[in-house]
Amino acid sequence: MPHTAEWNVHLDLVEEDGRTRARATLDTGATTVTGSGTATCAPGDKDIPAIGDEFAAGRALRDLGEQLLHAAEHDVAAVGAAPEPRRSPMYGWPL
Repeated sequence: MPHTAEWNVHLDLVEEDGRTRARATLDTGATTVTGSGTATCAPGDKDIPAIGDEFAAGRALRDLGEQLLHAAEHDVAAVGAAPEPRRSPMYGWPL
């Protein structure tokens, strides 16, 4: 049975004093899920806001993704199915 859906993600980024905060909000139409991430410019590094945006947004999206995976695992367990087996990190590098 075909299924289509459109989910929208909105990213808010705020940079102050070398620190960037990001909030990724997913709207599924039925619910919203919000992930957060931060990035801080190291002392002595050149402050380039675009790089802080990338780190903070990536971390917010990763947080959002982890929440979605946990929700899916919970939903799978609720219908009595076995969870997906955990895989070791790709090539030995943690994500």
